[in-house]
Amino acid sequence: MPKRIETVEMCDITKRFPGVLANDGVCFDVKAGEVHALLGENGAGKSTLMRQLYGMYRPDEGKILINGVEHAFYSPADAIKAGIGMIHQHFMLVPSLSVVENVALGLPGDHEPLLDLAKVARRIEELSKIYGLKVDPSAMVWHLSVGEQQRVEIIKALYRGAGLIILDEPTAVLTPQEVNDLFSTLKRMVAEGHALIFISHKLHEVMAVSNRVTVLRDGRIIGTLSAGQFSRTELVKMMVGREVKQLAPQPIQHGEARLAIKSLCAIGDRGTESLRGVDLELHSGEIVGLAGVSGNGQRELAECLAGLRKASSGSLRMEGKEIQTFSVRQRVESGLAFIPEERMRDGAIREFSVQENIFLHDHSQPKFSRGIFLNFSAMNSFAQRLVEQFSVKTPTLETPIKNLSGGNIQKLIMARELARKPRVLIAAQPTRGVDIGATEYIHQQLLAQRQAGTAILLISEDLDEILSLSDRIAVIYEGRIMGIVRRGEATVEQIGLLMAGVAA
Repeated sequence: MPKRIETVEMCDITKRFPGVLANDGVCFDVKAGEVHALLGENGAGKSTLMRQLYGMYRPDEGKILINGVEHAFYSPADAIKAGIGMIHQHFMLVPSLSVVENVALGLPGDHEPLLDLAKVARRIEELSKIYGLKVDPSAMVWHLSVGEQQRVEIIKALYRGAGLIILDEPTAVLTPQEVNDLFSTLKRMVAEGHALIFISHKLHEVMAVSNRVTVLRDGRIIGTLSAGQFSRTELVKMMVGREVKQLAPQPIQHGEARLAIKSLCAIGDRGTESLRGVDLELHSGEIVGLAGVSGNGQRELAECLAGLRKASSGSLRMEGKEIQTFSVRQRVESGLAFIPEERMRDGAIREFSVQENIFLHDHSQPKFSRGIFLNFSAMNSFAQRLVEQFSVKTPTLETPIKNLSGGNIQKLIMARELARKPRVLIAAQPTRGVDIGATEYIHQQLLAQRQAGTAILLISEDLDEILSLSDRIAVIYEGRIMGIVRRGEATVEQIGLLMAGVAA
């Protein structure tokens, strides 16, 4: 049975890290039978606050009350004993174990050290029926879909008696249909008396599922609003401190095919085929959005296009020229730009300065070098102009890029790639991990490139982003393009089915 939690209060919580005040006297509470959403940009202090509630950090000041009694958590185990569970964005499951083994992992047995797995399986089936969490206790986790794995995480928390569950970006990797299933589960949990904290950057979901919303900015509480008291515009303004425009592509005439992908196949990191005959064309002046649940070949496709992964077969033609055998440099010189999914692995060198990262590809251009000597004056002027033009916040050009925020690193990479005036742009997860202000800026730049005639492939797991920016939407599932729909004709339900592998 769940531990009965009527109220959880976090009173005057302050948390400091070297040079950073992450939480500044934050007061936050949640009650049984409600969903309390926590909103804020990156760095606002949401994760830090919740990690203190879950025992991963200790507050420097303030206290945590459960049902009016003060508690001190020294580890997540302490929080779990008090009835608090947390569903992390990146699941904490062991793929090689079964569902029942994952749920039982770390629990003491009735006759230690042995645990009755049949008894655990029966309890899993009971929880599945109560909360609508359809899961086979004997299934291997690596066989499960992302949505099913999330159900296992929720069952783990419920099995341990959690009365309060923290959900950190729970819809980030789900199809629309799986999101609907999750929301049905959350409603059942609330009806059963659970308290839920819902962390998300998707405002329409927050508005759909929350009883109350608290907004954090710069480590402080900006306000708490009840359902019916807030609009999307008001929430964004509270998060950012200003209004943010909703952007959408204006109708323009698309031009010739800039990039033609034909029957492209590739082997993934695990030695299995990750791309299975991909066919796709990108035209000048259009954004083609590539939608799909993570792990269905998006990363491999982007790497094949950029020259970071060799295709096993198929054709890749840029403006009529086969570039399959081209090196990364040759593709760049042909007019292809790449904003990678893993910006710190594939897009930048952590220890290099801002200026050095700007010139990773371009230091050998005649305007920046004289034979074997670099023209530092020209490089400095160009870098300073780029930083100002793309609003990159950095103390100096010599600052190591690792010291910049995620949004500013992403803007710097975008500045470097767009400065070449590309013919084709591959943008993989360009707004992942960046806040609303940086997202707005990145969207503006993508639409400006479209207006300038660039052919753009936008790879994103954020379906809202895909729907708002794309002229056409291609859906990838297990390495195949399931279908392509035009903007205005696409529905969330239709795309969700394609994302789940159901052909139109």
